[in-house]
Amino acid sequence: MEDSPSFSTKEIYWLASCFWGIITCKLVYDITGFISPFCFKGYGKLSDKEKMEWNNRGFSTFHALIAAWASLYLLLFSNLFNEDSSNDLIVNRSSIISNMVLGFSIGYFLSDLAMVFWHFPALGGLEYVLHHGLSMFSISLSLMSSQGQIYILMVLISESTTPFVNIRWYLDVAGRKSSTIYIYNGIALFFGWLIARIFLFIYFFAHMFNHFDEVKKIFPLGFYSLLTVPPVLGLMNVVWFWKIVKGLIKTISKARH
Repeated sequence: MEDSPSFSTKEIYWLASCFWGIITCKLVYDITGFISPFCFKGYGKLSDKEKMEWNNRGFSTFHALIAAWASLYLLLFSNLFNEDSSNDLIVNRSSIISNMVLGFSIGYFLSDLAMVFWHFPALGGLEYVLHHGLSMFSISLSLMSSQGQIYILMVLISESTTPFVNIRWYLDVAGRKSSTIYIYNGIALFFGWLIARIFLFIYFFAHMFNHFDEVKKIFPLGFYSLLTVPPVLGLMNVVWFWKIVKGLIKTISKARH
Protein backbone atom coordinates (compact mmCIF):
# COMPACT_ATOMS: atom_id res chain seq x y z
CA MET A 1 0.00 0.00 0.00
CA GLU A 2 1.48 3.34 -1.06
CA ASP A 3 1.74 6.25 1.35
CA SER A 4 -0.48 9.19 0.54
CA PRO A 5 1.42 12.26 -0.69
CA SER A 6 2.21 14.82 2.02
CA PHE A 7 1.87 18.55 1.78
CA SER A 8 5.02 20.44 0.87
CA THR A 9 6.28 23.29 3.04
CA LYS A 10 5.07 25.76 0.42
CA GLU A 11 1.52 24.39 0.50
CA ILE A 12 1.51 24.54 4.30
CA TYR A 13 2.45 28.23 4.07
CA TRP A 14 -0.42 28.77 1.60
CA LEU A 15 -3.00 27.17 3.84
CA ALA A 16 -1.66 28.81 7.00
CA SER A 17 -1.67 32.30 5.47
CA CYS A 18 -5.16 31.80 4.04
CA PHE A 19 -6.42 30.56 7.42
CA TRP A 20 -4.63 33.49 9.06
CA GLY A 21 -6.52 35.85 6.74
CA ILE A 22 -9.88 34.32 7.68
CA ILE A 23 -9.16 34.34 11.42
CA THR A 24 -7.86 37.92 11.26
CA CYS A 25 -11.05 39.07 9.53
CA LYS A 26 -13.14 37.47 12.27
CA LEU A 27 -11.02 39.01 15.04
CA VAL A 28 -11.04 42.50 13.51
CA TYR A 29 -14.81 42.23 12.89
CA ASP A 30 -15.38 41.47 16.58
CA ILE A 31 -12.87 44.08 17.80
CA THR A 32 -14.50 46.73 15.61
CA GLY A 33 -17.87 45.91 17.12
CA PHE A 34 -16.38 46.07 20.64
CA ILE A 35 -14.52 49.40 20.40
CA SER A 36 -16.93 51.30 18.13
CA PRO A 37 -19.41 52.23 20.91
CA PHE A 38 -16.54 53.94 22.75
CA CYS A 39 -15.42 55.85 19.62
CA PHE A 40 -18.83 56.71 18.17
CA LYS A 41 -21.74 57.31 20.51
CA GLY A 42 -24.27 56.77 17.73
CA TYR A 43 -23.13 53.19 17.15
CA GLY A 44 -25.76 51.83 19.54
CA LYS A 45 -28.51 53.56 17.56
CA LEU A 46 -27.52 51.91 14.28
CA SER A 47 -29.70 49.14 12.89
CA ASP A 48 -28.40 45.57 12.96
CA LYS A 49 -27.72 45.79 9.22
CA GLU A 50 -25.72 49.00 9.66
CA LYS A 51 -23.74 47.54 12.57
CA MET A 52 -22.93 44.46 10.50
CA GLU A 53 -21.68 46.59 7.59
CA TRP A 54 -19.82 48.90 10.00
CA ASN A 55 -17.88 45.95 11.42
CA ASN A 56 -17.39 44.42 7.97
CA ARG A 57 -15.75 47.61 6.76
CA GLY A 58 -13.44 47.39 9.77
CA PHE A 59 -11.74 44.23 8.55
CA SER A 60 -11.97 45.47 4.97
CA THR A 61 -9.86 48.48 5.97
CA PHE A 62 -7.42 46.31 7.93
CA HIS A 63 -6.83 44.00 4.96
CA ALA A 64 -6.40 46.95 2.61
CA LEU A 65 -3.66 48.46 4.77
CA ILE A 66 -1.79 45.17 5.20
CA ALA A 67 -2.07 44.11 1.54
CA ALA A 68 -1.20 47.52 0.07
CA TRP A 69 1.81 48.20 2.28
CA ALA A 70 3.18 44.66 1.97
CA SER A 71 2.81 44.82 -1.82
CA LEU A 72 4.47 48.22 -1.94
CA TYR A 73 7.37 46.89 0.12
CA LEU A 74 7.85 43.82 -2.07
CA LEU A 75 7.71 45.82 -5.30
CA LEU A 76 9.72 48.89 -4.37
CA PHE A 77 11.90 48.23 -1.35
CA SER A 78 12.84 44.55 -1.56
CA ASN A 79 15.11 43.11 -4.25
CA LEU A 80 12.61 40.43 -5.23
CA PHE A 81 11.53 42.10 -8.46
CA ASN A 82 14.65 44.11 -9.12
CA GLU A 83 15.61 43.52 -12.76
CA ASP A 84 19.28 42.87 -11.87
CA SER A 85 18.83 40.94 -8.62
CA SER A 86 18.22 37.53 -10.16
CA ASN A 87 18.57 35.57 -13.37
CA ASP A 88 15.01 34.26 -12.97
CA LEU A 89 12.33 35.65 -15.23
CA ILE A 90 10.53 38.46 -13.44
CA VAL A 91 7.20 36.63 -13.90
CA ASN A 92 8.61 33.56 -12.10
CA ARG A 93 9.78 35.30 -8.94
CA SER A 94 8.16 34.73 -5.57
CA SER A 95 9.12 34.51 -1.91
CA ILE A 96 7.73 33.27 1.38
CA ILE A 97 6.52 36.80 2.16
CA SER A 98 4.83 37.28 -1.22
CA ASN A 99 3.14 33.88 -0.90
CA MET A 100 1.89 34.77 2.57
CA VAL A 101 0.54 38.12 1.38
CA LEU A 102 -1.39 36.43 -1.42
CA GLY A 103 -2.67 33.72 0.93
CA PHE A 104 -3.77 36.35 3.45
CA SER A 105 -5.68 38.19 0.72
CA ILE A 106 -7.41 34.99 -0.39
CA GLY A 107 -8.52 34.51 3.22
CA TYR A 108 -9.92 38.05 3.26
CA PHE A 109 -11.75 37.71 -0.06
CA LEU A 110 -13.23 34.37 1.05
CA SER A 111 -14.45 35.91 4.32
CA ASP A 112 -15.86 39.02 2.69
CA LEU A 113 -17.48 37.12 -0.16
CA ALA A 114 -19.10 34.73 2.32
CA MET A 115 -20.65 37.70 4.13
CA VAL A 116 -21.73 39.25 0.82
CA PHE A 117 -23.58 36.06 -0.16
CA TRP A 118 -25.04 35.55 3.33
CA HIS A 119 -26.43 39.10 3.49
CA PHE A 120 -26.93 39.62 -0.25
CA PRO A 121 -27.42 42.29 -1.50
CA ALA A 122 -26.90 44.35 1.68
CA LEU A 123 -23.09 44.44 1.42
CA GLY A 124 -22.87 44.77 -2.36
CA GLY A 125 -24.43 43.68 -5.61
CA LEU A 126 -23.27 41.53 -8.49
CA GLU A 127 -20.41 43.90 -9.38
CA TYR A 128 -18.98 43.27 -5.91
CA VAL A 129 -19.25 39.51 -6.40
CA LEU A 130 -17.58 39.83 -9.81
CA HIS A 131 -14.72 41.91 -8.39
CA HIS A 132 -14.06 39.54 -5.48
CA GLY A 133 -14.47 36.43 -7.64
CA LEU A 134 -12.01 37.60 -10.29
CA SER A 135 -9.57 38.75 -7.61
CA MET A 136 -9.65 35.40 -5.80
CA PHE A 137 -9.32 33.47 -9.07
CA SER A 138 -6.26 35.46 -10.18
CA ILE A 139 -4.56 35.42 -6.78
CA SER A 140 -5.10 31.66 -6.42
CA LEU A 141 -3.59 30.92 -9.84
CA SER A 142 -0.57 33.08 -9.08
CA LEU A 143 -0.09 31.59 -5.63
CA MET A 144 -0.30 27.96 -6.77
CA SER A 145 1.94 28.47 -9.81
CA SER A 146 4.35 31.04 -8.28
CA GLN A 147 4.03 32.94 -11.55
CA GLY A 148 2.89 36.48 -12.30
CA GLN A 149 3.06 37.57 -8.66
CA ILE A 150 4.52 40.94 -9.63
CA TYR A 151 1.26 41.79 -11.39
CA ILE A 152 -0.97 40.51 -8.58
CA LEU A 153 0.97 42.66 -6.10
CA MET A 154 0.55 45.71 -8.36
CA VAL A 155 -3.20 45.20 -8.30
CA LEU A 156 -3.21 44.70 -4.52
CA ILE A 157 -1.66 48.17 -4.11
CA SER A 158 -4.96 49.52 -5.43
CA GLU A 159 -6.53 48.31 -2.17
CA SER A 160 -4.97 51.44 -0.62
CA THR A 161 -8.09 53.36 -1.71
CA THR A 162 -10.40 51.14 0.35
CA PRO A 163 -9.91 53.00 3.69
CA PHE A 164 -11.07 56.27 2.05
CA VAL A 165 -14.16 54.52 0.65
CA ASN A 166 -14.95 53.11 4.09
CA ILE A 167 -14.35 56.43 5.87
CA ARG A 168 -16.81 58.06 3.48
CA TRP A 169 -19.42 55.45 4.40
CA TYR A 170 -18.71 55.85 8.14
CA LEU A 171 -19.10 59.62 7.94
CA ASP A 172 -22.31 59.28 5.94
CA VAL A 173 -23.86 56.90 8.48
CA ALA A 174 -22.68 59.14 11.32
CA GLY A 175 -24.50 62.10 9.78
CA ARG A 176 -21.27 63.95 8.94
CA LYS A 177 -21.84 64.16 5.20
CA SER A 178 -21.75 67.95 5.26
CA SER A 179 -18.60 68.16 7.40
CA THR A 180 -15.21 69.44 6.27
CA ILE A 181 -13.58 66.08 6.94
CA TYR A 182 -16.04 64.46 4.52
CA ILE A 183 -14.91 66.85 1.79
CA TYR A 184 -11.20 66.30 2.55
CA ASN A 185 -11.73 62.55 2.51
CA GLY A 186 -13.50 62.85 -0.84
CA ILE A 187 -10.56 64.78 -2.28
CA ALA A 188 -8.12 62.19 -0.89
CA LEU A 189 -10.25 59.42 -2.40
CA PHE A 190 -10.23 61.18 -5.78
CA PHE A 191 -6.43 61.50 -5.93
CA GLY A 192 -5.87 58.09 -4.33
CA TRP A 193 -8.14 56.41 -6.87
CA LEU A 194 -6.56 58.33 -9.74
CA ILE A 195 -3.08 57.19 -8.72
CA ALA A 196 -3.71 53.67 -7.42
CA ARG A 197 -6.48 52.51 -9.74
CA ILE A 198 -6.06 54.53 -12.93
CA PHE A 199 -2.39 55.52 -13.33
CA LEU A 200 -1.16 52.30 -11.69
CA PHE A 201 -3.23 50.18 -14.08
CA ILE A 202 -1.81 52.13 -17.02
CA TYR A 203 1.68 51.32 -15.71
CA PHE A 204 0.55 47.70 -15.18
CA PHE A 205 -0.39 47.27 -18.84
CA ALA A 206 2.75 49.11 -20.03
CA HIS A 207 4.96 46.86 -17.89
CA MET A 208 3.20 43.75 -19.15
CA PHE A 209 3.62 44.92 -22.75
CA ASN A 210 7.35 45.60 -22.26
CA HIS A 211 7.84 42.16 -20.68
CA PHE A 212 5.46 40.29 -22.95
CA ASP A 213 8.17 37.84 -24.02
CA GLU A 214 8.29 36.70 -20.37
CA VAL A 215 4.53 36.93 -19.83
CA LYS A 216 4.00 34.45 -22.69
CA LYS A 217 5.93 31.84 -20.69
CA ILE A 218 3.32 31.77 -17.92
CA PHE A 219 1.24 28.58 -17.96
CA PRO A 220 -1.77 28.85 -20.36
CA LEU A 221 -4.61 29.47 -17.89
CA GLY A 222 -2.53 32.02 -16.00
CA PHE A 223 -1.48 33.72 -19.25
CA TYR A 224 -5.01 34.11 -20.58
CA SER A 225 -6.38 35.22 -17.21
CA LEU A 226 -3.66 37.89 -17.12
CA LEU A 227 -4.89 39.11 -20.50
CA THR A 228 -8.56 39.18 -19.52
CA VAL A 229 -9.03 39.78 -15.78
CA PRO A 230 -7.01 43.04 -15.36
CA PRO A 231 -8.86 44.80 -18.23
CA VAL A 232 -12.19 43.91 -16.59
CA LEU A 233 -11.00 45.22 -13.20
CA GLY A 234 -9.56 48.29 -14.92
CA LEU A 235 -12.89 49.02 -16.60
CA MET A 236 -14.68 48.66 -13.26
CA ASN A 237 -12.18 51.09 -11.74
CA VAL A 238 -12.92 53.65 -14.48
CA VAL A 239 -16.69 53.33 -13.95
CA TRP A 240 -16.33 53.72 -10.17
CA PHE A 241 -13.92 56.64 -10.67
CA TRP A 242 -16.52 58.45 -12.74
CA LYS A 243 -19.01 58.00 -9.90
CA ILE A 244 -16.42 59.34 -7.42
CA VAL A 245 -15.82 62.40 -9.60
CA LYS A 246 -19.54 63.15 -9.85
CA GLY A 247 -19.98 62.67 -6.11
CA LEU A 248 -17.03 64.95 -5.30
CA ILE A 249 -18.32 67.69 -7.61
CA LYS A 250 -21.76 67.45 -6.00
CA THR A 251 -20.30 67.61 -2.47
CA ILE A 252 -18.04 70.59 -3.21
CA SER A 253 -20.92 72.43 -4.91
CA LYS A 254 -23.11 71.97 -1.83
CA ALA A 255 -20.29 73.13 0.44
CA ARG A 256 -19.87 76.37 -1.55
CA HIS A 257 -23.56 77.15 -1.24
